[in-house]
Amino acid sequence: MYFEDYENAKSQERNSDDVYSKPVRAGKRTYFFDVKATKGNDYYLTITESKRKIERDGKYVYDKHKIFLYKEDFEKFSEGLQEVIDYIKERCPVTEARPYAERQAPDAPDNQGASNYSDVDFDEL
Repeated sequence: MYFEDYENAKSQERNSDDVYSKPVRAGKRTYFFDVKATKGNDYYLTITESKRKIERDGKYVYDKHKIFLYKEDFEKFSEGLQEVIDYIKERCPVTEARPYAERQAPDAPDNQGASNYSDVDFDEL
């Protein structure tokens, strides 16, 4: 959703400081990258990590952590983040989970010797 979309849609209710949001699902977590505006129409970014947990009574709760990133800090933040990501990738390769449909079939030539186990996400049970 873009700020202009909100301005043109007077009938829609919105939080006065929400401008744009990008959710990113990553395994058990969802990250929300939210652009917000100050009263002076200056933008800043909030990054929220949300992880679903099950309480003892069976109800779902969300554990959330949020940071605020202001535009004057974007350059140093992104440089530091990229440096740390590169460090981790060099020393411990990162493998991201891909949906089952995107993986090669077990009998494909590149995948010989692979196990015949199916993927089970125990958090979904």
